[in-house]
Amino acid sequence: MTNSSPSLLVKPIHLVPSQSGASTPLATRLRKELRGDVFFDRAARGRYATDASIYQIMPIGVAVPRDQDDLLLALEIARDLGAPVLARGAGTSQCGQTVGEALVIDNSKWLNNVIAFDAQARTVTVEPGIVLDHLNAWLKPHGLWFPVDVSTSAQCTIGGMAGNNSCGSRSIEYGNMVHNVLAIDAVLADGTRCHFGSLKAPPKDTRVEGLLHGLRRIATRESDEIQRNVPKVLRRVAGYNIDLFDCQNPRAYTDDGYANLSHILVGSEGTLAYSRQITLKLAPLPEHKVLGVVNFPTFYQAMAMTQHIVKLQPVAVELVDRTMIDLSMENPSFRPVIERALTGEPQAILLVEFAGEDHAALLRRLDELAELMGDLGLPGSVVKMADAKAQKALWDVRKAGLNIMMSMKGDGKPVSFIEDCAVPLEHLAEYTRRLTEVFHKHETEGTWYAHASVGTLHVRPILDMRRDGAVRMREIAEEASALVREYKGAYSGEHGDGLCRGEWVAWQYGPRINAAFAEIKALFDPDNRFNPDKIVRPPKMDARENFRFAPGYEALPIRPALDWSAWNVRRDPLTGEETPPGTGTDRTGGLAAAVEMCNNNGHCRKFDAGTMCPSYRVTKDEQHLTRGRANTLRLAVSGQLGEEGLASEDVKAVLDLCVSCKGCKRDCPTGVDMAKMKIEARHAWAQRHGTTLRERMVAFMPRYAPFASRMPALFALADNIPGVSALVKRALGFAPQRPLPRFRSAFLSSVKAPATTATAQGKEVLLFVDTFSNYMEPENAQAAQQVLEAAGYTVHFNTRAGERPLCCGRTLLAAGLVDEAKQEARRMLDAFRPYVERGVPVVGLEPSCLLSLRDEFLNYGYGDEAARLSANAFLFEEFLVREHKAGRLALDLKPLATGEALVHGHCHQKAFDAFTPVQTVLGWIPGLKVSPIESSCCGMAGSFGYEAEHYEASRAMAELSLLPAVRKRAAGALVVADGTSCRHQIRDGADAEPVHVARVLATSLSGVGQAAGVDP
Repeated sequence: MTNSSPSLLVKPIHLVPSQSGASTPLATRLRKELRGDVFFDRAARGRYATDASIYQIMPIGVAVPRDQDDLLLALEIARDLGAPVLARGAGTSQCGQTVGEALVIDNSKWLNNVIAFDAQARTVTVEPGIVLDHLNAWLKPHGLWFPVDVSTSAQCTIGGMAGNNSCGSRSIEYGNMVHNVLAIDAVLADGTRCHFGSLKAPPKDTRVEGLLHGLRRIATRESDEIQRNVPKVLRRVAGYNIDLFDCQNPRAYTDDGYANLSHILVGSEGTLAYSRQITLKLAPLPEHKVLGVVNFPTFYQAMAMTQHIVKLQPVAVELVDRTMIDLSMENPSFRPVIERALTGEPQAILLVEFAGEDHAALLRRLDELAELMGDLGLPGSVVKMADAKAQKALWDVRKAGLNIMMSMKGDGKPVSFIEDCAVPLEHLAEYTRRLTEVFHKHETEGTWYAHASVGTLHVRPILDMRRDGAVRMREIAEEASALVREYKGAYSGEHGDGLCRGEWVAWQYGPRINAAFAEIKALFDPDNRFNPDKIVRPPKMDARENFRFAPGYEALPIRPALDWSAWNVRRDPLTGEETPPGTGTDRTGGLAAAVEMCNNNGHCRKFDAGTMCPSYRVTKDEQHLTRGRANTLRLAVSGQLGEEGLASEDVKAVLDLCVSCKGCKRDCPTGVDMAKMKIEARHAWAQRHGTTLRERMVAFMPRYAPFASRMPALFALADNIPGVSALVKRALGFAPQRPLPRFRSAFLSSVKAPATTATAQGKEVLLFVDTFSNYMEPENAQAAQQVLEAAGYTVHFNTRAGERPLCCGRTLLAAGLVDEAKQEARRMLDAFRPYVERGVPVVGLEPSCLLSLRDEFLNYGYGDEAARLSANAFLFEEFLVREHKAGRLALDLKPLATGEALVHGHCHQKAFDAFTPVQTVLGWIPGLKVSPIESSCCGMAGSFGYEAEHYEASRAMAELSLLPAVRKRAAGALVVADGTSCRHQIRDGADAEPVHVARVLATSLSGVGQAAGVDP
């Protein structure tokens, strides 16, 4: 490969902000004239400097237009000042298409509307920022969908898909993006607004007519080169679609047989024009789907037999390799799903989907698949899935494939640069075998997944891009390209060119067509202002200065407060063996490595089921997204935001709306645990800047709670005296609209120790009564005691004479007081040791408190002692379900006065897969219909919802789904919520009186509908 030429564009110095983000003429005009958001500070630019690729380039600035007028104004200002422009949607590009030294215009926040819809014609016109899943949810009631179903459908935007010429799992049936785009309304670099559509009728616009004439002249001149060098495979997306305009050999992608001018923009990565609106061709939703999962003893067999499977005319054939299977088994969300799809220990599985109108016929297709595999020597290898829910769950795992691959701990990660090579199916097995040999030659292994049906396998060699990864990347790319050429395939088959494959465009098409691409670029954008350095004159793929881990990248010498050693590992790419934690280079004790686990794929941008990310859901700001936070933390720990590192104002600001819901701990496939990282950042801030009075009041509340519970009326004055309440709350920084929690007489002050240490049956529990259950809602602890004793258990309590009650330390962690929280954990470990040693379960009521024993306690350095307590700690309902399964639990439950219970799960319950037991135990009550609320975080998050500056965000989070669902409940229905904060939010916002599950069970035991304080 020859070195690439530099960009045509030299950016005027007055456009480039200083390191501090100082104002420029561009920034000044945008801030003055735009109604949308404008960011030029270094932290915000840093969040837009990366996408899902290995690259990082600081943009000049960021504009987020509020509507089409705002967009046109932003483009006009950039044009006036000669600023380059880069269109961006979700920022999920794999190859660096959406990073560059330009003004980034983010379409995703506001430019996401449906503009026009014609159900009869099956067309829809949308703005570029609309997310694919959101569009399909909008279309579903009409029986239609947009079928280019890429794996990032929950976050990717239609504009980005058009820019990349995206494909998706079912392209064998529906084609690529270019086959499904009917028209694009765009703005050219000179400001001209043009409509690009079917050429069935000649263009009326003289500017468009001139572009078409130029395209046809170039394409016809290069006709022989096009026929010689353009790959004849479905999956080829490199360069521009010049072959569509070759009058001698046209390849129309439209149903009417005419070329479509919009298709020159599809796959152009925003280098030719700025797409404002996109018209799409829709397809009817398949009435039925069935899935056959074929298990293969060897990877080679899976590849060799794909060519036979496609003859059955499935709509998708997708690969999941052994690496992805193993990583899925480590994820608590994915393990049960993947287990149901396996027979034995396969080295690869193929997901084979059939779709159509006749369900019985589809079932016969599954039988034909099983028969085929038997004929090919693999009888019994097919797991048949006809249930829609089971199919969706498995497809969700497959869609998370990239993120699952990236969940490998250590500096070596699967790197995208040859992953989209496409070869004809008859060569697929040999191609994969020989490419594996190339990996082994360079002492690494590759991870494989994706589109076996069309010969495009996403393969990523595992490389360490901090060390020798760049050198090996070049060597592997050279050898892989030779294989692609030998098999007459395409080097860029789906994810586009960008910074990663841009230099290979010339290799794929030859110098003449490459020069023709430069002519096309000049025809549309003569000043090279739209996404420069992509497709035409790109940099070398291994230009180290463009890497996220560029030369000189190094973590600051931070001393973490928590244990991050689990991330400080090295993994052998060939054997998969990991160097034990704590050995080798200790980059901030693994903290930096944990932060770097975010691969920027944007899974946290999703709005469907799950908990993350509530702050993004209400703001739609990159700053308040798990990815945006991880990027900011990475910049901070590597010194790119200044010497303060985690103690910087930028880090404090980016974590301001993080509610520590731990949704990312469960939902993020790469395991980014932002709640834990926030503790680390709050600790760094507290160490450098101290804590406020409000923070100390909340943090040390468990210590003054015993006094407050003896004088509750005194502490209630702030809410009780008219006119004083708002003044006191404002002075302390609390929201005047929010009533504060009330202290009550302590539950533990009235309980007595059991007369014996154990019953005759040996059934005993230690009931951990947390601060909130003890001093604010003692009825919950009382109800739990009643239920446990009714089931025959001896109940011990966490109290010792002369000592204040034990505390998990969570309020201290929220203020960054980690050392004090460790002291509380030490007290609890000492007190609980006798019980843990003889196997007495520790049972808790408040999810955030009890689950601290299973999470934060493991990060304090207390080793096996903390691990034993963690393994022995259960939420109240978890313990009941466990005992019931073991045959040790019998409860005589009676019907309630109500027949329905609406249940909200605490975020931490969901994060630890502990929400299902709540529904299970409520289901034991005769005649009770249990309905879980599909909700994210309630928005209270401890003290967050009480804080004046966070009150509106807190309510907005609750209004996403929780409060509307509660308001719509049936008359008399119970509202059940285990979290004390959740109950306060529901009580404040939905005119309901939610209760803990323990109180519901206690009521059912009594047989009196109004007992235990439960008021339906």
